[in-house]
Order: sequence, then structure tokens, then C-alpha cells
Amino acid sequence: MPGTTIVQSGNYVLEIDTGFVVDAFTLNDPVKGVLNNTTYVLTGTTQFADVTDGTLNIGVRRGRRDQGDIFSAGTMSFTLNDTLAGGVFNPFDTSSPYYDANLGVPGLAPMRQVRLGRYDTSNTLEYLFVGYVVNYEYQFTLGGLNTVVVYCADQFYLLAQTYMDELSVTAETSGERIETVLDLPEVDFPTGPTARNIATGTVNLGHSSHYTIPQGTNVLAYLTQINDTAEFGRLFMSREGVLTFQERLGPTLSAPVADFTDDNTANKYDRVGITFEADAVVNRTYLEGLNGNNATDLDTDSIDTYFIQTESITNSLLHEQTQIDEAAAYLLEPEPEPRYTDVSTKFNMLTTAQRDTIAIIDIGDTITIEKTFPTGQTTTSLSQELAIEGVEHLIDYQTGHRMTFYTSPTTVLYELLLDDVIYGVMDSVNVLG
Repeated sequence: MPGTTIVQSGNYVLEIDTGFVVDAFTLNDPVKGVLNNTTYVLTGTTQFADVTDGTLNIGVRRGRRDQGDIFSAGTMSFTLNDTLAGGVFNPFDTSSPYYDANLGVPGLAPMRQVRLGRYDTSNTLEYLFVGYVVNYEYQFTLGGLNTVVVYCADQFYLLAQTYMDELSVTAETSGERIETVLDLPEVDFPTGPTARNIATGTVNLGHSSHYTIPQGTNVLAYLTQINDTAEFGRLFMSREGVLTFQERLGPTLSAPVADFTDDNTANKYDRVGITFEADAVVNRTYLEGLNGNNATDLDTDSIDTYFIQTESITNSLLHEQTQIDEAAAYLLEPEPEPRYTDVSTKFNMLTTAQRDTIAIIDIGDTITIEKTFPTGQTTTSLSQELAIEGVEHLIDYQTGHRMTFYTSPTTVLYELLLDDVIYGVMDSVNVLG
């Protein structure tokens, strides 16, 4: 099997773009410069260096920990053992196989693409993180190990460095507006299914002069404004490096991709977080569009019990009064509910098939967490179906791979099953699939 084996976890590959193009057409070269040949082409293929063997540990953090948080750039960091590698990661080593003698620069340089992947049992490579190197931190120790800590971020980092010219927007849904911004020449974000997965959106965004995008507006900040003041869905980079926009969170047909239990009947876990907090309550909301249209909604019963807890948005890109009213109602969370906030598992607790399933769980997927609690002299189990908001990987070459998932509550509908005592009843949660 390809890749490097990590103890009781699987086979992995960690690759960095060296900056070399291995099959590019080259003018005046007797071989690479022959017109119309199929081996050496104008675009060429980027050469990646496999640095897995020289890596001590890897950490990946993507998404958000809570539904109320903002999606920021996904990050990965890993430590290379430069002593073991014979100094080839040293940026001053001109004899390194990664040094670009033609340009006089290290091949392993900032803003090179980086990819972390894992091979499943059928030898299919599944990427866990795709992004760019933002910093190499070299740590030279006299008489000891020389290491390089590499810090990486996904393409949110690039969008955060990009700014727009003034743009007079037209009437568009939230997803259409995202596509418009990405297509701007000063943004020039890649197109196609390997770069974008943008939902249409459920709301319409304003297009009067109030909504003109000013010169110098940060691209990532504006895309976040679309999601956090109008759509209230998810905007993130997938594990494969695809910019993903998901629509407003609403009722969803039950379809968990994995079940986590503490009774050995499904995927095992060794850590679970539980919360039951007043901070989760929102019993008064105020939402105002840039054109001045606004709405207030409240839950008086909740206010009587939990006092006034307000969420206020004054820069919404919504402009239709009906949709502003609906958004204000949507943001209400009048009752706190105990729930599982996160679950963590180690791959050495799982079967080979379970590892393949768990490794590729991504933001927006649904999982089930079940825990058994002692109640007096007996026990009781509580199972919750939850949406994934954030994913973490901790990979250590000595101890293996740990994954942690951060969750949010979701309104689950179950497919109607005839003659079933529970799921055969027509009600608000049992629906025709």
C-alpha cells in the first residue's frame, strides 16, 4: 500500500509543492521545446515532495467550535525532523533536492501548496487538508535535533488578503452573490467543481445604492457578511480544498454518516463534551438591513424565565421586509437544551473500516452520539443526532491519529416507516422520505 504507515491508524502522505514543474514546455529545449508534443505541455504538472517520513507530528483545525462562531481559515501545522532528513529542509542548503537552482530560491518556500492525505483500504487517497504554507519556522539546536515547524492555512487565508474594487450589485440570491464576488477580476477565484461548491441560497440580497460594495472591501469579510447577516448557513473550505457554501440550517431528513457510542455497538470514543448553558438562549432579536428595513422578534415566556438575552445584527444584506422578519424569527433560541458539544476518538480504538469512515467526515455532515448515564441503581442512554461544525486531527507518529468533532443541534426528521410503533406515526418529525 502506498504512503507512510502511522501506528494503528493507516497510511498517510504529506506533500509540499516544490515549485518545480516536471513536464512543462520549454522554449529552445531540443526535447521539451518540440511543438505539439504531448509529454511537455504549457501548463505542466507541479512536482510535490513527500515529506511524510521526516514528519514528527501533524495538527489540523478546520471549521468552528460552535454554531454562533465565525468560520475562519482552516489551519495545519507539522514538525519536520531536519536532522533525520540530512538538512534538506534548510533554506540555505543549495544542494538540497528541493532547492531551485534556476531561480536561486528554496523549493520548500512560503505560499507553496500543501496536501495531507490518507489511503483507505482500497488504496483510494482521501485528502484531509489542502492549503498553502504560510510560514516555515526553523529551530536549529547545537548538538541536538534541528526541526522545522511548518504553518499552513487553506484558501480563506488568500481571500483574507484580497480586496475588491467598488461594485454596484444587482438583485441576487446569497449564493449568486458569492459567485459574483469570486468571479471578479481582482479576486479571480478558481472555477469548477474542484474549486467551488456554492449552494443557490434561500434569501435575496439588496441591490440598491445602500448595498453598493465600497472600494477596498475585504473579500473574506464580505463573504462572511453574506453568510452571517443574511443566509445563516455555512461557508468554509472543505477537507479537499473546495470553497463550500451551504444554505440556512433547517429541518433535515435523518441521515447520520457515523454513530458514536460508549457500549461497543458502533464507533468508540473516549471523550465527549456536554453543555447546558444560559448563553445558548436568544429570546429577543433585532435585525436591520443596510436600507433601514428592520424587524424585532421576541419570546415572552423565555424572557420571563431567562431574562432578556438579545442578538442584534445591524448590517444585514437582506432588504425584503418579509425575509428580514423571517430571519429575526429564525435567530430565536428561547430554551436552553443540554446537548453533546464534541466527541473525540483515537483510531487505535476503531476497526479498519471504521477508520475509513471517520477519517473523511466533514463539516456539514451529521453524526449520532450516544452515552449511557447512571440513574440511581439503573442506567439510561441518551442519543442525539448532531451536525458537524468543526473537525480536528492530531497525528503523532508514536501514538497514532486522534479526531475530534465539534457539533451543533439540528432539527431531525425521520422517514416514515409503516407499521412501526415510533416511526409509523404521522407527526412533525416523521415524514415521507
